[in-house]
Amino acid sequence: MQHGLSGTAGLGRSGTESSDYWEPEWPSNPQKSASNFALNYPNKESFGFLLTESRLWTNGAAPPRRPAETGLSDGPQLTHVTLVWREDEREDWLKFGRPVAERIIDRRQRIESYAAGQVFALVRWAANEYGTIRSTLDIVRAVGAHEPCTPITQVDPGGELLLSVRGWPKVNQVFRLIDAIEASGIDPCEVAPDHWRHIHNRLAGRERPRGYSLARHCAWLQRKALLA
Repeated sequence: MQHGLSGTAGLGRSGTESSDYWEPEWPSNPQKSASNFALNYPNKESFGFLLTESRLWTNGAAPPRRPAETGLSDGPQLTHVTLVWREDEREDWLKFGRPVAERIIDRRQRIESYAAGQVFALVRWAANEYGTIRSTLDIVRAVGAHEPCTPITQVDPGGELLLSVRGWPKVNQVFRLIDAIEASGIDPCEVAPDHWRHIHNRLAGRERPRGYSLARHCAWLQRKALLA
């Protein structure tokens, strides 16, 4: 099941109904602010948290990350992603990703966990009374216990950074590329990691990225099966 910001299914893998993305607005006067227009996130009233999933930890303990914490000597390491939602101030969500576990901290914060090899897209936006101060999109592959990793904000212990863009115009551009992949019937979580690197490099060089065809995706899946 695919989840948008609120964990709500049914609006597509990215949790959006269309490809028209707007940058979240900030109140011009925090003391006398009016409500903003509806963003492209379903069920905003939940502040991004769905409390009915059977895979949540409910005993207040942190999700297990290392074998010593799970009690299983051969247990896998998990990568934990912290998401915070404070409307008009700080809004984090996943453009795509299939977490294996989730922990609710409170109504404004949750932790999603990913197994080694899984790919997810983390979007982070923040603003103050003067305007936007952060718009980022990072596409990350979760790593295993003995793999090298890159430190990434809100990702513990880090991961393999496949794509990273800053500024809403570039974030919006990558959103549209992801939408094009979804429109072709391909799950972004299963896309070849090299394609995300290609997009990153092309955008850094101010060039147009190549499309991701179904034929290329099938070739990647066959290669992945041989390497497994």
